[in-house]
Amino acid sequence: MPPPSCPTNTTLSQLHLTDIPGLQPLHRWISIPFCAVYLATLAGNSTLLWLIKADPSLHQPMFFFLSMLAAVDLVMSTSITPKMLNIFWFHSTSISPAACLTQMYFVHACSAVESGVLVAMALDRYVAVCNPLRYPSLLPSPAVAALGLAALLRAVAFMTPLTLQIHRLPLCAPAVVKHSYCEHLAVLKLSRGDPAPSSTYSLSVSTYVGAFDSLLIVVSYALILRAALGLSSPRARKKASSTCSSHLCILSLYCVPGLLSLYMQRYRQELPPCIQVLLADLYLLVPPAFNPLIYGIRTKQIRDAARRVM
Repeated sequence: MPPPSCPTNTTLSQLHLTDIPGLQPLHRWISIPFCAVYLATLAGNSTLLWLIKADPSLHQPMFFFLSMLAAVDLVMSTSITPKMLNIFWFHSTSISPAACLTQMYFVHACSAVESGVLVAMALDRYVAVCNPLRYPSLLPSPAVAALGLAALLRAVAFMTPLTLQIHRLPLCAPAVVKHSYCEHLAVLKLSRGDPAPSSTYSLSVSTYVGAFDSLLIVVSYALILRAALGLSSPRARKKASSTCSSHLCILSLYCVPGLLSLYMQRYRQELPPCIQVLLADLYLLVPPAFNPLIYGIRTKQIRDAARRVM
């Protein structure tokens, strides 16, 4: 029998997301930067996709990877931000269990795909800088497609069990998810079953993806930086160093808040709930808006293509 404090409802028709705890009077103001970041994400990534498709000079491995990153950012942001804005503007907190699981799957799968694409982009830059003469032969179009497909399949393989574990667990009623989107651990807390296997799996997968991919990216850019320092041209050294530093900054912005949020929820660190929710929102909303700036607009080929197309 379930405990009295956790009544179950086998025909649960809807869940309820929460806003940002303790900041309810500021929700209208908070929604302004959230909406601005989402619009910037839509505009920046859509423009990148359009430019790369329209200009044949951008049909290169680097920009194919950038297209993948832009597409993933659009899907991930659109899976959560409209619902967040509905909560802030109209207090529309209800979401069906199926929609909640779908949102959870897309959020976590897109995060894993984005991490894999960032690794592929770091590999692309390593080959371009350290083996420029072999660049076309090492990264032909089939190899680019294979790397993108590998990132997608890895995400599906890791995140499908995560979602199925939640789907099989009975939920407590009333089902209030203490988060502004269907984050895995927040939904898991509603279960009256044993959450330990799903929680441990989530922690293990997130740590593996975050740590392993970050290590590969850091090593790639370290090798790029070492090669750049050996160049005779000061301008080339400055360009390579700038590329490495900016890419590592966006990696930090992407990985650090996500892992912090995960570990704080897993080990119940005593931080205000509003900080935990904002950290989780930050790592999903901010990188997709900044990626077009870091990887796109600062790239000379993208700027030149924009002038030609317009």
